[in-house]
Amino acid sequence: MGQSERQKMAAGEWYCCIDPELDALRALAREAAHQHNTMPPGERGNIGPALSMLLAGVAEGVFIEAPFHCTYGMNISLGPQVYFNAGCIILDTATVRIGEGSMLGPGVHIYCAEHHKDLAQRRAGLEIARPVEIGRDVWIGGGAIILGGVTIGDGAIVGAGAVVTRNVEVGATVVGNPARSLVVR
Repeated sequence: MGQSERQKMAAGEWYCCIDPELDALRALAREAAHQHNTMPPGERGNIGPALSMLLAGVAEGVFIEAPFHCTYGMNISLGPQVYFNAGCIILDTATVRIGEGSMLGPGVHIYCAEHHKDLAQRRAGLEIARPVEIGRDVWIGGGAIILGGVTIGDGAIVGAGAVVTRNVEVGATVVGNPARSLVVR
């Protein structure tokens, strides 16, 4: 028997996102995010209980402002004191790891999924998942987009509105579309 679409996705192979098992997992994530997003702030604490149980790892002191959306949640691991401002979206078809003390500004998006470039394959629902790794003490400005396959080094800064398509070195500051290193004079 061949691999399931979920197994292919987890292995970083081409998989079909039009799949009953993946549909069910996405429904669980939507429900958990909805619960988190609609709880009164005083009752929610730092993260809603359904969302906390859904995510792969949530360390102490994680705070996720509402609204928040994720595709599966099961691929997201958050280190201690990670902060998400309002409107963050993580399309976590692959693993997304965010290190201790990192902060995401409002409307930051992380996209692990890449759709097939061939039209017929894309129509058939084929995509591939690429992981994202964000180090410790990273600051990602509002509206930034991080694409799959990217690693952002410890202490880096991603400017507001940047589109990060390549790895970011430890301590670097990147801005623009596509994001490039900012040379400080």
